[in-house]
Amino acid sequence: MASTTKLAAERAIRMMHENLGDYFTIDDMANSAMFSKFHFTRIFQEVTGVSPGRFLSALRLQKAKQLLVSTRWNVADISVLVGYSSVGTFSTRFSKSVGLSPSHYRRHNNVIPHVLFDNPSSDRAAGTITGRLRYDPPASPSHTFVGAFPKRILEGRPVSFTFVESGDSYVLPNVPEGEWYVMACTGPQSRRSVEAYAEWGQAGAVGTHGLVSVQSGAVAEADIWLRPRCLLDPPVLLMLFDEHPPGATPERFNRPLSPAAYRTTARLRSA
Repeated sequence: MASTTKLAAERAIRMMHENLGDYFTIDDMANSAMFSKFHFTRIFQEVTGVSPGRFLSALRLQKAKQLLVSTRWNVADISVLVGYSSVGTFSTRFSKSVGLSPSHYRRHNNVIPHVLFDNPSSDRAAGTITGRLRYDPPASPSHTFVGAFPKRILEGRPVSFTFVESGDSYVLPNVPEGEWYVMACTGPQSRRSVEAYAEWGQAGAVGTHGLVSVQSGAVAEADIWLRPRCLLDPPVLLMLFDEHPPGATPERFNRPLSPAAYRTTARLRSA
């Protein structure tokens, strides 16, 4: 049964990738996976950790991140091409998930190996999360991000985070009382050509432990196994390791909207 549910989720995710700019519903996804809407939603969340709608939104925002730095298309056109009919809604969701507005994100041209804010301070009672990092296959990455999040997706502001530059242990201080997902990821694997651009900006390895219960003044333990990112993992939206692919320059991606893209844009704007 496990393999069946995994295959059903993979079919739905492939449908999402192929139709990012189109309008479709949970019913359409369920039909593509050949399950009822209720059953599909439940098994999809079990397999991926997030709802089908949230997964689709994450894919759209990740595609927008790529288009913002690989083309000179304006923000309004990009929002339409990734399935948003309102540029305001797109900008708000992008800013909340990535940490920068679309236009600000576009202005960053080089690697940014850190989140763009400090560890938050909190008036709430807090504890500590600590643990070890394990990599499958075994690896010794130069830096690994670890953060505590309210949901099982790397987006928005973590309640606590750290970067592990060496070694296999981490400490998250001042974690507010409550239940949190502890998530880790390494930087993207090296890219040798611009042709690999579609995969640029993604984590090399990811891992999750949770939910982790944190109590005031206490230390909770959460070991994390990191493995290569796969189709079933939501994109990493929080701006962590984003960079241009090797040898790529914006000029190589300066191209007009395709006829199909123009038709999509015109159709949605006139709706």
